[in-house]
Amino acid sequence: MSEVTSFVPGFLTTKEYRRFEEFCGACRRERYIGICYGPPGVGKTLSARHYAKWDLFEGRNPFAFCEPVPAEIADCCCLLYTPSVTNTPRSVRSGLDDGMMLLQALVDRAHGPIFSDAPCGFSARCELVIVDEADRLSTSSIEELRDFYDRSKIGLVLVGMPGLEKRLARYAQFYSRVGFAHAFRPLSQDEARFVLEQHWQGWGGTIRGDEFADQEAVAAIITITAGNFRLIDRLMGQVRRIKEINQLSTVTREVVDAARDCLVIGSS
Repeated sequence: MSEVTSFVPGFLTTKEYRRFEEFCGACRRERYIGICYGPPGVGKTLSARHYAKWDLFEGRNPFAFCEPVPAEIADCCCLLYTPSVTNTPRSVRSGLDDGMMLLQALVDRAHGPIFSDAPCGFSARCELVIVDEADRLSTSSIEELRDFYDRSKIGLVLVGMPGLEKRLARYAQFYSRVGFAHAFRPLSQDEARFVLEQHWQGWGGTIRGDEFADQEAVAAIITITAGNFRLIDRLMGQVRRIKEINQLSTVTREVVDAARDCLVIGSS
């Protein structure tokens, strides 16, 4: 039995991510509140993490001065915050303050010790806060977030499931401050094909236009996943496993069907 090769494409810049990037940029520039909503698995969290470059921050100790700081952090001005499932106004405020401190400290260190005109205060480096899993926020936590927004005068984006915008509309004081709403859509067929090409290249192949088996397999995957980014990733992981365990040279519709049977993905 051959060893299964682990390959996951890096972040892929799709048209939907560009729309999300433009939306966040507008909220950042205008210091507005924005609401981003979309079904699970379409890439909202991945896009938020990429926009904020949060992989560079997460898990770092801002006071571990012996650890080098990536130079890319110097240009960062966005905080990603995910509230806990059971949240209170105090936990939300504490989480935001901790994130601000992390952002401030690491950006200052990335600029180096000679950077003398650094602004003061935890929020000085932050121009936008993205709150992921905003559906978790309690009523009192939403009010705390409104107070935070009013006091800090920075952009704020709430990311959640469809219906988030309708729920927030019930809070007149908060909703009156909303400047933008953005519906995060599933991948189009062309974008799904682009994502699949990256997976194919991961095992050293290409999707051949003159090969019926390739085209049939691609069409089956697009139909099964319906443009859901996370589902494509999961399904292709199973396709890769079946292909390599059976030492197959081609991905066929039968391989895709076998991979689908390994997952709980609902009806297509």
